[in-house]
Amino acid sequence: MRRIQVQMIDNSVSSDWWKKLVQYFIRIGDKLEIRCWKEETAEIQQASLYGKPSDDKYEVLIKGTVTTNLLLELLTDEPADRSIYNKMTKYFTINTTNGRRNFSSAHYGTEMYIAEASADDIAFFSKIMEQYRTYFSVSIEE
Repeated sequence: MRRIQVQMIDNSVSSDWWKKLVQYFIRIGDKLEIRCWKEETAEIQQASLYGKPSDDKYEVLIKGTVTTNLLLELLTDEPADRSIYNKMTKYFTINTTNGRRNFSSAHYGTEMYIAEASADDIAFFSKIMEQYRTYFSVSIEE
């Protein structure tokens, strides 16, 4: 199994790539952790629909399970606040685990980490990201 790491280097890219990867890698029933900064009250309130919130020093962690509604939200939502990042999602960090692999969308979706990726996962990822190769720094490690 391999690890995929992606970092956006050109902030002009659309969220299409992110949504395709989310749709492939996140499954209903996956273990879920969403992390929001404490001042992101609207995001915390929305994420709390999908799990139980708890305070960390600087963040609020929401732990639960991926639902149909969350997956639909991730695939259709277009964050309005793009003044700091070209956000793919309104959530600072989304981590999921399904027993086979770990998926992490960090820094509002501008970074992605996929651990325990199979050969099929790598093939799908490579096919999707081929058209975006100039927008990202990509690493696939053994």
